[in-house]
Amino acid sequence: MARTKTIYRCSDCSHTVAKWVGRCPECGTWGSLDEAPVQPAAVASRPGTSLARAGAAAILPTTPATPLTRIDSKETAAKSTGISELDRVLGGGIVPGSVVLLAGEPGVGKSTLLLEVVHRWAQRGADDRSLYVTGEESAGQVRLRADRTGSVHERVYLAAESDLATIFGHVEQVKPTLLVVDSVQTMLAADVDGVSGGVTQVKAVTSALTSLAKASGIPVLLIGHVTKDGAVAGPRSLEHLVDVVLHFEGDKHSTLRMVRGIKNRFGAAEEVGCFELTEGGIVEVSDPSGLFLQHRNEEVSGTAVTVTMDGKRPLLGEVQALVVHTQNPSPRRAVSGLDSARVAMVLAVLERRCNIRNLGKCDVYASTVGGMRITDPSADLALALAIVSAVRDQPVPPGTVLLGEVGLAGEVRRVAGAGRRLTEAHRLGFTRGVVPRNTDGAPTDMKVHEVTNLGQALMTIG
Repeated sequence: MARTKTIYRCSDCSHTVAKWVGRCPECGTWGSLDEAPVQPAAVASRPGTSLARAGAAAILPTTPATPLTRIDSKETAAKSTGISELDRVLGGGIVPGSVVLLAGEPGVGKSTLLLEVVHRWAQRGADDRSLYVTGEESAGQVRLRADRTGSVHERVYLAAESDLATIFGHVEQVKPTLLVVDSVQTMLAADVDGVSGGVTQVKAVTSALTSLAKASGIPVLLIGHVTKDGAVAGPRSLEHLVDVVLHFEGDKHSTLRMVRGIKNRFGAAEEVGCFELTEGGIVEVSDPSGLFLQHRNEEVSGTAVTVTMDGKRPLLGEVQALVVHTQNPSPRRAVSGLDSARVAMVLAVLERRCNIRNLGKCDVYASTVGGMRITDPSADLALALAIVSAVRDQPVPPGTVLLGEVGLAGEVRRVAGAGRRLTEAHRLGFTRGVVPRNTDGAPTDMKVHEVTNLGQALMTIG
């Protein structure tokens, strides 16, 4: 008999090698290579040649192929979760038979959010029942959280289980229209080797739940852990098995939480939903720009307002700067919420191109308001004018929004989506904008000043 050829496939990234090695050469994971048989290549049959002669075995399919025009798209229409910010990220709602993976750091509020989802789902109608399966907490702990957040409903069923076969039994008994599993790393398939949370177990559990969702049409929401680097814990193939991957982000020092779409087979993968974590649970924030703006009754120097794009959503943010003379031979550069490399670059451009002297002898502090994180280069112009405002102790005129990327030559470059940014700023009461040249889409009743370099921007502001 011919000897069966084998290869070794990485369970984390699916990379294949001919010989076993301890570490995957593609992703660098240790001990992730498993032996797999080599599948013989299929031989293409020519017209008039039977499949048997071509070397392929034919199996009669149980379900024949259907023309695309005869498939009803309304059967897979998205259903609203009752939380508009989550629906925005999902692309309109939850699609029947879909599998959604929500990942985030411990304590960020994943369980609280999905407990609110199952509560809103049960309120839809008498035929809508939701099943919440928890493997990390007891039923009493979940009930205490439900009482605190007001998520108690008679059509919300709770099961504290970690065995996959038992969970399937609960699904048969309850017959829910929505299933939540908290978390996928705590589930255990008895017929699969490996410990709970291991690569083999996570893949087997996710594959089984995905097959359940596709066969029954029940949407499944999975809670996943993250690594210390912020990536989804488990094999990389886990993200390929599910339909939607969401990241739940938030700073422990701030109440703001953001759900960011990483992968979405049913909509745009760049949407962002904003929430606020309170003592009463998760509250959606439909207008988050107010959290990032510090309103004052008097003008203060060293502050400027810009508009950043988080995904497809324009958000207004305030940039603050403080410049203090120091006798220290190594002046301090303290940055919070901004890219420290871009702050250093803007300081160098201001001193070299705009004749703002003695910045090298000053401590410079730059930050954002409300815990906002800005990595968009469009905030360069606002940062530059905030620094100049702090140096000269002269406030930026009120009602002014600043947009533009600053280059090393001092030029102000165009930014993407400037029209949407200015429209959002005008909606919140800003009447004046300083933008790069050839910026289109600005509101007609908003006074817009177009500049080509930092010098013109400083003259425009006065």
